[in-house]
Amino acid sequence: MTRIQPRSNAPRQVRKARSNPLNSFKVWLQDNFRAESIYFYRLAGLTGFLVVFGLVMVLSSSSIDSLVANRDAYYIFSRQFVYALIGLALMLVIASLPVSFIRNRVGLVLLIGFGLQLAVPFIGISVNGNTNWLSIAGFTLQPSEFLKLALIMYMGWFISNREFEMDNPQRVLYPLLAVGGGAVLLVMFGRDLGTAVIFSFIIFGTLLMAGVPGKILGRVALLAIGLAAAATATSASRMARITAWLNPGSASSDAFNWQFEHGTWALAAGGVFGVGLGNSKMKWSWIPEVENDFIFAVIGEELGLVGAMVVIGMFALLIASLIRVMLRAQTTFARVTTLGVVIWILSQSAVNIAVVLGVLPVLGVPLPLISAGGSSLIATLAGIGLVLAFEKDNHRQPLRGVRR
Repeated sequence: MTRIQPRSNAPRQVRKARSNPLNSFKVWLQDNFRAESIYFYRLAGLTGFLVVFGLVMVLSSSSIDSLVANRDAYYIFSRQFVYALIGLALMLVIASLPVSFIRNRVGLVLLIGFGLQLAVPFIGISVNGNTNWLSIAGFTLQPSEFLKLALIMYMGWFISNREFEMDNPQRVLYPLLAVGGGAVLLVMFGRDLGTAVIFSFIIFGTLLMAGVPGKILGRVALLAIGLAAAATATSASRMARITAWLNPGSASSDAFNWQFEHGTWALAAGGVFGVGLGNSKMKWSWIPEVENDFIFAVIGEELGLVGAMVVIGMFALLIASLIRVMLRAQTTFARVTTLGVVIWILSQSAVNIAVVLGVLPVLGVPLPLISAGGSSLIATLAGIGLVLAFEKDNHRQPLRGVRR
């Protein structure tokens, strides 16, 4: 006699799981990221830590300004929290994409990046004297942050196509400098010198490390430095900032050195162990918009030298993880693009901290993953998402000679 088997509830459970967005997200994560390398999880973990730490410091440093301007101590923090969710989601989506899919859309990404930046001189808005922003649906967008990523991807794609011609400037150096120089000029039109400096680090650093002869690149770098000096000399505000930075004790420098001086006082007040999280005095409007470019000063004040060194150490670990992925890269495109992301995060974090310490004049460069600001955070997380996608490819492909 044949026994009748009870009807399985598996299809119903699958449908129930799919109807629950949280369960669907968990299934998607398991399908895409369950069996990755230790380097993948290390990079993702370090990134997540810095983002969460940044949210804590944004909440601490912005609460007073938020309360005064919006009668809501959590206004800036809540917006940054939304930006973090968007950026992390974008990072995971990009990390799940095949490298071939990413490579085939480099041209589209570059076109969108230049298109947004080209719109700035015509419909851009001014923020703190820099016309480098677009207003879209009530949110301000800084196209130059996304253009950094687009340029890095383009350089990786271009060099991977001509990697055996690196000593031929007509085939590699000049075409890349034309695109990169165009990006820098567009940013300079908005008077954003700090972002232009980061672009220059990315362009020259990537070209040098990718194999362009140093002698040829050095001559171009000297020309670029001369043009930058001319641009600074012809701008009264830039010259005033440089003069104030070189002569910090002069009475005329007070207006330009206000942020730097109070940032230094904040670091000094923090001592070794800090005054305690949330107890900063400089956030009481002594440093304008301290949650942006000078958030490292609040970190030093509230968490002390120990906290500041921990942050620097976390960035060092992040850079080391990125370099590890770069060295494991299976394709030239992945290797050069990861190199660009390394130079981007390294140069931007170093410049930001150097400005707070007074080693460099104020340039208006945010601290990656930590400073308040949606454009910088989302673009940086998208760049790390690319590197995670490359590491997935490294882990799933057998080790062999580097491909394009």
